[in-house]
This record gives sequence, structure tokens and C-alpha cells, in this order.
Amino acid sequence: MASPNITELTDQAFQTEVLDAATPVLVDFWAPWCAPCRAIAPDVEALAQAYSGKVKVCKLNVDDNPNTPTRYNVRGIPTLLVFKNGKVADQIVGRVAKAKLEEMIKKQL
Repeated sequence: MASPNITELTDQAFQTEVLDAATPVLVDFWAPWCAPCRAIAPDVEALAQAYSGKVKVCKLNVDDNPNTPTRYNVRGIPTLLVFKNGKVADQIVGRVAKAKLEEMIKKQL
């Protein structure tokens, strides 16, 4: 999944990469076995490219990193949270249209 526009997150890097970020951050909580997560991935990738430099886009594998999803009450995946100034500014749970994701991002710019 290596993409130049998407940062792979770990529980350990969450504080630095997301909470301390200067720009809004979109975090995609996902798992490899999750079909809706795989379905939304191309849209997340496209938005990461379109908003490069304005919004940081990250993915967090919930199987490999259980602490962060628990901390933010992520109960279903895909869950996409937008963080701004270290706080959750918006969220979407489940597979949604790319336009809905983009709308969520634009509200934070």
C-alpha cells in the first residue's frame, strides 16, 4: 500500500504524526481483511494526493495498533477521523462516497 502521500501510523507515532501536526490530519482506521476498508482506499489515496501539503493523510491498521482505536472509541471500520489542533474535528464511519470524504476535509481547511 506504500504511497508517497499517505503515512502509515503506529500507536507509538500517533502523538507526533497526528496530535502535534501543524495541519489537519485525516486518519483512516482500517484492517487488511476489511472489504469496505479496501473499497474506500482509492478515494483516500486520491484525496491524499489532491490535498497534499494542506492535509496530512494517515492510515492506522487496527489489528497491529489496538491502543489508538480504543482511545478514540473506534468500534467499526473503516472509521475516518479528522484531527485539527490535536482534537477530533469530524468523523465518518463506514464506506461513503468520495465527495462526502472531501466535504469533511474541506470543512477543516
